[in-house]
Amino acid sequence: MQYWIMGAGGIGCALSSQCRRQGHAVTLLSRTQPGVSVDEWVEVDNTDAEALYRQTANLPLPDRVINTVGMLHDDCHQPEKRIEQLDEAALLASVHINTWPTLAMGQLLSRRLDRQYPLLFAALSARVGSISDNRGGGWYSYRISKAALNMAIRTLGVEWQRRFPAACVVGLHPGTVATGLSAPFHAGLPEGQLRQPAQAAVHLLQVLDQLTPAQSGYLYAWDGSLIQP
Repeated sequence: MQYWIMGAGGIGCALSSQCRRQGHAVTLLSRTQPGVSVDEWVEVDNTDAEALYRQTANLPLPDRVINTVGMLHDDCHQPEKRIEQLDEAALLASVHINTWPTLAMGQLLSRRLDRQYPLLFAALSARVGSISDNRGGGWYSYRISKAALNMAIRTLGVEWQRRFPAACVVGLHPGTVATGLSAPFHAGLPEGQLRQPAQAAVHLLQVLDQLTPAQSGYLYAWDGSLIQP
């Protein structure tokens, strides 16, 4: 099986390694060279739709695509606790990184798919993007961008059911994983809630193995449970 994995962060590299351990071929798409061995590395900014299309135009379509690109905080901005802390630039940057790459890849794939091609496209999302599950408030930029991502996945899933009924697109919530994205928020987590990237990769691939086109457009947790929008 051939995978395209977007992003060379902790989960992206862990997924690449696990896929190769299972005997699959991996092409990793990222700005920075991955810290693990892959079959092919494509240097590309996954938020640049034109560059993404150009750099993959000569690659055969894979069996599975997994987008692991995401941002919770950076050197200038932390998740907001109050509305007064919300910054327009930070919100737009969060949408650009957390939402847009999935839409850009969706455009790219839609140009090349046919009705019989059984492609599986997954994007890492988050439970905090569920509107019905929002009981804690705060984290405006991240919540909004992930809610937008979940809607993008749902909308693309509806379209693909008409145009490409053999394909499937889903969101995946990996849980809290020990990566740079979640590092400032590990303190106080209940015992057992923090997962290592390798463990998360195993769980996510197990979920993907169970999916069918009938489940296209939905968001699933690392244990296979459905997350309500």
